[in-house]
Amino acid sequence: MKLKQRVVLLAILLVIFIFTKVFLIDNLDTSAANREDQRAFHRMMASLRVELDPRLDHTLQSPWEIAAQWVVPREVYPEETPELGAVMHAMSTKKIIKADVGYKGTQLKALLILEGGQKVVFKPKRYARDYVVEGEPYAGYDRHNAEVAAFHLDRILGFRRAPLVVGRFVNLRTEIKPVATEQLLGTFMTVGNNTCFYGKCYYCRETEPACADGDIMEGSVTLWLPDVWPLQKHRHPWGRTYREGKLARWEYDESYCDAVKKTSPYDSGPRLLDIIDTAIFDYLIGNADRHHYESFQDDEGASMLILLDNAKSFGNPALDERSILAPLYQCCM
Repeated sequence: MKLKQRVVLLAILLVIFIFTKVFLIDNLDTSAANREDQRAFHRMMASLRVELDPRLDHTLQSPWEIAAQWVVPREVYPEETPELGAVMHAMSTKKIIKADVGYKGTQLKALLILEGGQKVVFKPKRYARDYVVEGEPYAGYDRHNAEVAAFHLDRILGFRRAPLVVGRFVNLRTEIKPVATEQLLGTFMTVGNNTCFYGKCYYCRETEPACADGDIMEGSVTLWLPDVWPLQKHRHPWGRTYREGKLARWEYDESYCDAVKKTSPYDSGPRLLDIIDTAIFDYLIGNADRHHYESFQDDEGASMLILLDNAKSFGNPALDERSILAPLYQCCM
């Protein structure tokens, strides 16, 4: 083999060697990074795991007293909550001592009082797990399991602005009807072999009751916030009109955020950033129905935006409603 050919062959082998080495190093680096990502993910999952254990060690307080002490202006529960499992266990098992129609709103719910005097909101199951809600992104009944999933996403994102939610089965005949107020009891009915109720709300109709499977009804239970933290309701600046052919200003005015920034409480403090956080949260859960929101009263704009009423979520897994993100892409903050 001539010298020139040997040099060319040696150069080719050298290039192959270098590329092989670089490729192996890259692969090793990527594998190491992937392993570290997996370890970080498992650490996060371990920190979020909740055991529904009724024991409350090192305290004589009730679960309700502990949960009430967690609430501060910028979070509903703290990052470190060793008692969380005990509180959620109490929500899913404590005896129901009173049942009434839900507080004001458009969707069916019941107000329950659990043993120890704790108020909770019960939202009944209306759809099978795999039911897809077609139509507008805010269409359909409330989804009780959406409340549960949204609460856990709030934990994952580290917002800690959503009240505690658990799933619960209740026996309407033995647990609810004996302790129901006349107002709630008057909305009970039997459809086939199933016990049903339609409650009192803006869209509640006798023709559209929520029905149990026999007497057993699945639903979500949301912990009522302490009475010492009264809520204030606000119209969401990016709310929809809910009228066909009529757009809200933000839907056609790309400079709309400039006007919002000049009005209270969005002209100072964290509220506008909370609106943007909430837009991202709502986009992830598919909630296009946040026409109002709540904060704590007399907060002068310092309170968080509380992530209440997340049940118009997870209706259609094939739909990503971009307009939910309008506060983010219009304000760019």
